[in-house]
Order: sequence, then structure tokens, then C-alpha cells
Amino acid sequence: MQHSTTTLRLAALLGACGVALGAFGAHGLAARLAATGHATTWETAARYHLLHVVALLAVGIWQQRQPANGWLGRAATCFVMGVALFSGSLYGLSLTGARWLGPVTPLGGVAFIAGWLLLARAAREARPDAA
Repeated sequence: MQHSTTTLRLAALLGACGVALGAFGAHGLAARLAATGHATTWETAARYHLLHVVALLAVGIWQQRQPANGWLGRAATCFVMGVALFSGSLYGLSLTGARWLGPVTPLGGVAFIAGWLLLARAAREARPDAA
């Protein structure tokens, strides 16, 4: 993901989805999630979802200022993948109880970690004295 407009659009869409899913879990699904013991799982999914939307938004703004910094696009891709894999698997697990989704969640966590490490690399690239 190389263009700031793409990153910012994805941040906006994922942000809207995150708020909607968080509210749906807290209100529309509250009884069901409490009955299945998945309320905390849903909350974790929504928290990480929205946290990484904010990070994605920051990356998009940074991309506007430094469009040649390719590390930013890589970080953005990792954050989007992390939301899909980590939060998506937790939402799915909460709704369906499908245990096969459990092993998907750590892959999303790895994508989140990779995104943050790529941001560190992007910051190194952004330094005026970097080679």
C-alpha cells in the first residue's frame, strides 16, 4: 500500500466498521456474547481494531508528508492484515465458536508487531542524517 489516499480511505472505512462492530457487540449481541462467554473476546477484537485504525490514520498522514518512504506502505499493509486476521478471527470466534479461528489470531498479532517494527524502520529512513 503506497498511496496516502488509499491508506486514509482504509483507515476511515475500518474505523467506521470498528465503531459499528464495537457498538453491535456492546448492545445488539450483549446477551449472546455473555451467554457464550465471548464478551471479552469481542471487546478485545474491537479494541485492537480501533487502536490500529488510529495507527493506520497516522501512517496515512505520514505518507502525505513523505510519499517516497516505502516502509510506511509496508507498515500500513501489516496493520490492515492485522485487523483482518486478529480482530476478524476474534469476531468470528465470538459469533460462531469455531475453534479453527483460534490459530489465526496470532498471525494477526504478528502482523501488528511487524507493522510497528516497520514504522520504526520508516522513522529511521525519515531521519535527515540517514544514509
